[in-house]
Amino acid sequence: MSADLSSPLAVYIGMEVLIAVSSVIGNVMVVWAVRINRVLRDTTFCFIVSLALADIAVGALVIPLAITISIGLQTHFYSCLLVACTVLVLTQSSILALLAIAFDRYLRVKIPMSYKRVVTPRRAGTAVLLSWLVSIVVGLTPMLGWNNLQQLNRSSVTEDLLVICKFETVISMDYMVYFNFFGWVLPPLLLMLAIYVEIFYMIHKQLNKKVSASHTDPRRYFGKELKLAKSLALVLFLFAVSWLPLHIINCITLFCPKCDKPEYLIYIAILLTHGNSAVNPIVYAFRIKKFRTAFQKIWKQYVLCRDPKEQIKVMERPSQTPDLKLIEKLW
Repeated sequence: MSADLSSPLAVYIGMEVLIAVSSVIGNVMVVWAVRINRVLRDTTFCFIVSLALADIAVGALVIPLAITISIGLQTHFYSCLLVACTVLVLTQSSILALLAIAFDRYLRVKIPMSYKRVVTPRRAGTAVLLSWLVSIVVGLTPMLGWNNLQQLNRSSVTEDLLVICKFETVISMDYMVYFNFFGWVLPPLLLMLAIYVEIFYMIHKQLNKKVSASHTDPRRYFGKELKLAKSLALVLFLFAVSWLPLHIINCITLFCPKCDKPEYLIYIAILLTHGNSAVNPIVYAFRIKKFRTAFQKIWKQYVLCRDPKEQIKVMERPSQTPDLKLIEKLW
């Protein structure tokens, strides 16, 4: 390894280790919070748990594999391809989990009267299962033949199919740009953007209506929905900011193969994608009170070993529900 690459690579590996630890700890806290807090056991947080599980897998599995790939080890072609496809599966599961969350919030605002009848726990579980199945199919497509094996020359691959394991070595840029990005990343992101715009429009429309002030004022309901929608939209925004740079680099690689791509920019783009798995718990902690309260309970009870009895009533207190008759009048 040349001296000019050793320092950036060392910094990259150090950052990856830090992100991995943060991602695993933070997202385990998210799953744990939902487990111990009854208030968090609704359909939206079911999708959030699915997203957290994908982020845990990124920290525990994908990042160690990414570090291994960055070292440039010689492996069997299909072993390297499987590692790359694992990253694609988890990325796609995160996108579909965010899409499910967006649809869930839309229905909660659009049909508050019949939401619980339409969005049942069973249907939410089915949606999570389908999102993972679709993610597996999309992510493992290169294993079925859409890869770079036929394009590799004899100097790059041995008779035993041994290659220097790099993402671009095994994954076709045609697949990454035309199928993955243009087919399964960009359209869901644009659809989610449209959904959140519509959510904010509907909520503000309801908040601007004049109703008599009371403890059952539906504006309290839509006010809470607005706060949660802003937090989840922030999660979507951070996901887009984290992943678009790498996809833009892939587009440059495909459409301008002779263009120079500094290696440090590639490292930064990869770190952004992995770092996204660590930021979601931070957003939940600072933006969603239910999560913040649950995190505080976990910290006090399991880290500081304090008596949790004083906080049980607070943790299990059901959230105030709106007067559905008044909401119906608004609509």
